[in-house]
Amino acid sequence: MYSNILRHPGPTPIPKRVQLAMSQDMMSHRSEEFVHLFRETTKRVKPIFGTKQEILLIPSGGTAALEAAAVNTVSPGEEVVVITVGAFGNYFVSICEKYGFHVHKLEKPWGEACTAEELAAFLKPLSNIKAVFATYNETSTGILNPIEKLAAVVRTQTDALFIVDGVSCIGGAPAEMDQWGIDILVTGSQKAMMLPPGLAFLSVSERAWKVIEENKTPAYYLNLLSYRDWAANGMTPNTPAISLIYGLSAVCDLIEEEGGFSQTVARHELMKNMVREAMKALSIGLLTADEHASPTITAILCPEGVDLGAFLGHLKKKYHLDFAGGLGHLQGKIFRFGHMGYCFPSDILEAVALLEAGLQDFSYAFEPGTGVVAAQKVFLAAPKR
Repeated sequence: MYSNILRHPGPTPIPKRVQLAMSQDMMSHRSEEFVHLFRETTKRVKPIFGTKQEILLIPSGGTAALEAAAVNTVSPGEEVVVITVGAFGNYFVSICEKYGFHVHKLEKPWGEACTAEELAAFLKPLSNIKAVFATYNETSTGILNPIEKLAAVVRTQTDALFIVDGVSCIGGAPAEMDQWGIDILVTGSQKAMMLPPGLAFLSVSERAWKVIEENKTPAYYLNLLSYRDWAANGMTPNTPAISLIYGLSAVCDLIEEEGGFSQTVARHELMKNMVREAMKALSIGLLTADEHASPTITAILCPEGVDLGAFLGHLKKKYHLDFAGGLGHLQGKIFRFGHMGYCFPSDILEAVALLEAGLQDFSYAFEPGTGVVAAQKVFLAAPKR
């Protein structure tokens, strides 16, 4: 039985060292050994977030952490702004509406980023905004929003908190939570963090903690004050995902061995450029402009004259190459090429070569090797680390 080559936006491949780390003997989550593991590991994650604040760990998917960020900061009837540029921006809209928040929705066409100028104009007539929610990396479209610039607009024009979904890019994209002025930053384990699903990460600014302390919306399992209090003692309020925390420690080892997080970010940027140049060489369209292209996932238009559903199924069956299809109204129109976490330039060259083989099977007109050569040129021109 062959293993598929998983080039998805998540879950993503797991390094063998991480798998081995997760197979260690179980321990009590109230033991001294766990306290040491928790404290040392969360400390090592801080540079990935760009923060001096504590990293809180929730045994859940990323969506639960997004919900925690909302319910702990905003009360029913209060006004919020949600920036949405795709399917996962709409997650924030749904969460906020479910809790009875008054939502002002800044919506962009799928495939476009939200600019600072657009956010500034949207906020200008509004007042009493409690929080602005944004998606850093929109998984459905391969867009990376200019979060640093958006944060500056929120800071200068409002007293609102700035809450960011970084689920599909933290661990592969630059993040400076403290410097940029992000109040809550969230991610999940199963994407650039190189872990299986089941662990969410969340960090909270001092400013946001003051709001949370005054918020009256009830929460139990997702009560961030409880997570903060227990984290001060090196624990979590409920049973944590101990195996995944073992794995997280190994992930930190891998990042440090690569030369630090800046080198990890550079690798993701390189792989993004390799994919994009390969598609351009093959005359296959890209959904997003280069300026706001994601370093962790590329949304690729259906090759002309190709039945996309049949093509993706063929790639998986014959070549064991597994891409993700489009979501929402982009279903059948795009496929998504994940290049995050445990992925390297050699993996990009392999995937492009197999993609080319599939294109030949579907009689797509191109010079064989064109995409591979384009990707290889990007790789060879990159600064050697």
